[in-house]
Amino acid sequence: MGNVAETLLPAAQEEMLSLRVLARLLDYPSAELQQAAGELIELIDAEKRWPPALRAQLMTWCQSLADTDLLELQSEYVALFDKGHATSLLLFEHVHGESRDRGQAMVDLMNEYQAAGFELDARELPDYLPLFLEYLSTRPEEEIARWLGEIRHILALLTARLEERGADYALVPYALLALIGAEMEAEAHRDEVKAEAPDDTPEALDAVWEEEAVRFSAASDQDCALQSAEGRRLAERKRSVPSDPITIMPSPDPAGRGVSDR
Repeated sequence: MGNVAETLLPAAQEEMLSLRVLARLLDYPSAELQQAAGELIELIDAEKRWPPALRAQLMTWCQSLADTDLLELQSEYVALFDKGHATSLLLFEHVHGESRDRGQAMVDLMNEYQAAGFELDARELPDYLPLFLEYLSTRPEEEIARWLGEIRHILALLTARLEERGADYALVPYALLALIGAEMEAEAHRDEVKAEAPDDTPEALDAVWEEEAVRFSAASDQDCALQSAEGRRLAERKRSVPSDPITIMPSPDPAGRGVSDR
């Protein structure tokens, strides 16, 4: 991993660094992530828009990620995010579920990426939250605030649900809420989440499979494309193949475009 100090953005754009750090922390654990822990800790400590207590929690978690066995981290991640829908990192799953509206929302978001010159890695769906954060890291500050404001209810639910499961990953959506001064929204969902029936039990997962029955009969080319991307994502996690080295900042691009390096 390169030295981030050599590629730091101007002070007015430091928020972009914070988003890229959070994207890495919320993504599937890798050896590269563990090796980058020291650098991530330095960047978190430099983000003064987060209160000291939140920065301390994030830094402690980073060190824990570095010190924990990688296979254990990956197993925990899959159990937390790939079973059930409550803690899904696919944004539109929380809004549209598996309805046809989700396909159109995906297309609209893809158009946003393309218009901004952001190149999407085919391994991930466009509404995958870590990928979305990478996109936001290429945008102006006012646009970042607008987007985070639009998804704040999802971030608040994720925070409350991950806290309910005792997962340190709750720190990421909470930190995103903190960037726009919306931390209290998570508090509003905590009682609601306590009353939710778990959707990651074997019985709940079996019920979902019976209802959806593996959607081989896609109703459109859009549905086929979404299924293919989601299948690749899950297959790669099962193989646990090490990813490319982490780069906190994108490589310099003479055209000024944001490029996803995942």
